[in-house]
Amino acid sequence: MTAPASAAPLARRDPRLVWGWVAGGLIVVALLALALDIPYLGSFIDWLINRVPPLSYLIVQYSVPIAFGALCGIMCERAGVVNIGIEGLMLISAFVAFLTGAYLHPVVGVPFAAILAIAAAIVASMVFSALHAWLSITVKADQIISGTVINILALGGTAFFNQLLVSTTGLSGTNTLPRFDVPNEVAAIPLIGPIIDALFNQGPIAMSLIVAVIFLQVMLFRSRWGLRTRSVGEHPKAADTVGIDVYRTRYRSVILGGVFAGLAGAYLTLERSNAFQDNMTGGVGFIALAAVIFGRWTPLGAYGAALLFGAVQSAQLAVRISPPAGELGAIISTIPPQIFGMLPYIFTIVVLAGVVGRAIPPAADGIPYDKEARG
Repeated sequence: MTAPASAAPLARRDPRLVWGWVAGGLIVVALLALALDIPYLGSFIDWLINRVPPLSYLIVQYSVPIAFGALCGIMCERAGVVNIGIEGLMLISAFVAFLTGAYLHPVVGVPFAAILAIAAAIVASMVFSALHAWLSITVKADQIISGTVINILALGGTAFFNQLLVSTTGLSGTNTLPRFDVPNEVAAIPLIGPIIDALFNQGPIAMSLIVAVIFLQVMLFRSRWGLRTRSVGEHPKAADTVGIDVYRTRYRSVILGGVFAGLAGAYLTLERSNAFQDNMTGGVGFIALAAVIFGRWTPLGAYGAALLFGAVQSAQLAVRISPPAGELGAIISTIPPQIFGMLPYIFTIVVLAGVVGRAIPPAADGIPYDKEARG
């Protein structure tokens, strides 16, 4: 007996199946390594398992800008607007946050300078998000080209002003935001303690990510606002028919997405470090787009994908800094470090091409809406 035709698309939309396949695949690989006694594979898996708890803090740290960027992408694409300019938005907001904090730090002190720097980063990201919304929604320009323009503008503009205002003047940034210290009694709780320590032994921007993910998940799928937003991304003509302003909803969603991209940029220069470097995002915005697809356009799914990408980045760092002992470590040390630096991007390609190659985006994603058009 065959399953109903609607069952397959429904299964492909369920993110739990994807995580089941990933977990099952890892278990199968581990069992094969033990059963077949593949040289070095078993010892490498054992080393990796032992390295995960110490790396949990780094995993969360690497996942924060990816997850914030993914939330930006979800807000845009759920309303039917493709935004590949997330990388540029993050880079612009990172530079604005650094510059604002550096100039205000001697005047108002660290806490107020950091708060104003975060606000400035968010405003800058919202301004360029509004530019993308205007080009995509009002002008009806190609949304891919619009996002590419923002990326190029951000890369060149921040490099120019960084040379003009920072490198030649010796300007130094404000101090990084303080982290919250999890009590040792809580961190020592079996199983749960290390997870709590990794999630909450972070600065305020990183901890706000958890609140943002849960809040956006509830609002998108359990509120009237979320239903209106998703309807604009699925069938804008039908939404317009029942009185939903498609243009305003899309503008609002894209600009709100800029808030999350601004937080991602502020995190890079105010919480992870207190310096700005040219192209310091390093492709994080594009990995965030992969997390959107991997997470099936849901905040919780995207956050899980961001943690997975963060784990890959942490693993490649651990392999370079503290490789396995013995003969396996000697072999790994002969591999050029650039190969390990490529791992997060190779993993992104594998995920997009293999695991979620049949992911279904919102039906009107990337399609400009013309109120006067038929159909």
